[in-house]
Amino acid sequence: MSVIKVEVLGTGCKKCQQLEANAKEAIATLNLEAEVLHITDPMQIAERGVMKTPALMVNDTLVSQGKVATSEQIQPYLMG
Repeated sequence: MSVIKVEVLGTGCKKCQQLEANAKEAIATLNLEAEVLHITDPMQIAERGVMKTPALMVNDTLVSQGKVATSEQIQPYLMG
């Protein structure tokens, strides 16, 4: 199984940090191997088509934006 690529997109605010923590918790809960990146550059965020932060991408697919998804909400996206 390949490593899952998870990107948290946001400027580093509390909501962005919480989303990153929730993503890491979801990964740990499912015992998956994942690379978690935090993208803070507004240009890189815009290039991904994200209009509202915080946002979450899994394997280059936007799965959440404009809210802090919970660990439980993130888990199905990680399982593909």
